[in-house]
Amino acid sequence: MKKLHLIPIVTALVLASGNIVKAADKLTLMLDWFVNPDHAPLIVAKQKGFFKNAGLDVDLIAPADPNSPPKMVAAGKADLAVSYQPQLHVQVSQGLPLIRIGTLVSTPLNSLVVLKNGPIKSIADLKGKKIGFSVGGFEDALLSAMLQKHGLSLQDITLVNVNFSLSPSIITGRVDAVIGAFRNFELNQMDIVKKPGRAFYPEEEGVPAYDELIIIANKSKLGDSRYRKFLEALEKGTQFLVNHPAESWAAFIGAHENLNDELNKRAWRDTIPRFALRPAALDRTRYDRFARFLKKQGLIKEIRPLTEYAVELP
Repeated sequence: MKKLHLIPIVTALVLASGNIVKAADKLTLMLDWFVNPDHAPLIVAKQKGFFKNAGLDVDLIAPADPNSPPKMVAAGKADLAVSYQPQLHVQVSQGLPLIRIGTLVSTPLNSLVVLKNGPIKSIADLKGKKIGFSVGGFEDALLSAMLQKHGLSLQDITLVNVNFSLSPSIITGRVDAVIGAFRNFELNQMDIVKKPGRAFYPEEEGVPAYDELIIIANKSKLGDSRYRKFLEALEKGTQFLVNHPAESWAAFIGAHENLNDELNKRAWRDTIPRFALRPAALDRTRYDRFARFLKKQGLIKEIRPLTEYAVELP
């Protein structure tokens, strides 16, 4: 009799044990750069267990080369990557099988920066001046459109490749302005060293608004059920971040103690309003409008159907 009574108990324990030890689905996400406050919702979703609760074991990897994440996704060597909307348009036009499935930062961060107390009071004042840049191509197109609004062209200025030394180049006077400065970082860097800057925002100077940071996947793997779970957990991470910024900051620096400094505290504060509250949602008009802008600037040859490079997962 005792043995008979033990059978359902043992069975229940085995079933319960099976639920507990069920392995989470592994998912690899390549970041666009080293970990920083731009990635806050991802870090919060991981640290607060939202990915785990969705049955995912998400590995966030910072690349050695910031140009490699889209290529790794295209080659099937990573599941997802953080990338940029402008970059996506160009890479898809070059034949890479990439597609946007989510948004991380839903406003431009890029800006044209000058010294606040310097002689440049408007973009028109840049005629005959030196402008530093880090990455050619899109930044040239961005700057060209901004100059055009004020009756200038790239021929009216001198472009200087300063690599990624944007703030130091303008602070030391090597250049008069820089394009490609992230408003949540470079402006804070300059302010901390008592050399405050003034930003001119592309979306206010003739450039259509766009999503700065997006989540991309390989187009052939859109049916992967992990992706929808990932986006739902990311949304929970973003909501928690907005509702509990102090607790989220503690989780962030708990995972990355080396980022607990004045610059990252300021960048954290300035980036929170720019995160996509609905990461999976797609603004189709915005993507079509920006594609037309890129074609006009000569960065893509044709405007492809939106469904070829951006989707809202069901």
